[in-house]
Amino acid sequence: MKTNANVIQLFLCYLCLLVFGISFGQDKYIDKNGTVVFEASEKLFEEVKATNTSTTAIYNIETNEIAALALMKGFRFKNSLMEEHFNENYMESDIYPKAIFKGKLVDFDTETLNATTTEVQLKGTLELHGKQKEIETVLSIQKVDDIISLTGTFSVTPADFDIDIPKIVRNKIAKVVNVTFDFKLVKK
Repeated sequence: MKTNANVIQLFLCYLCLLVFGISFGQDKYIDKNGTVVFEASEKLFEEVKATNTSTTAIYNIETNEIAALALMKGFRFKNSLMEEHFNENYMESDIYPKAIFKGKLVDFDTETLNATTTEVQLKGTLELHGKQKEIETVLSIQKVDDIISLTGTFSVTPADFDIDIPKIVRNKIAKVVNVTFDFKLVKK
């Protein structure tokens, strides 16, 4: 009789943990195939543009915190030689394999989240090439069914991250790099 009571208590304990775990996990949305594009093209020269379609992003709807991780070797260029130079000479991808963004939506009430696109301020830190830079931008957010869409742009410079551009190609690469992101997040 005592054993059955212990089993029931154990079962109820597990059930409570399961329910708590499920409700706790429902405030996070994730995208494992987010898109990040950067462009550093100069007019009259070959396009310097790359796309990464395997960026992971997490959005905590309770705290408005956002984190994203992009592997540097996941960026694809039209020109494979440019991709090789990007990874070996500029980003040093074997030493600095990833870019990490951690930030927060500012003064955003998630109760207003719906199919209407809303613009909201995003503040955070981008870590790249062993350096960090504060990022402030405005992103667009909307929720359609169970998918939260986050899109936006921001600009950085190679100098922000101590990325040296050799003099021979300096005029072929923009001094300001434009970065766009597009995440379609689903409940975790």
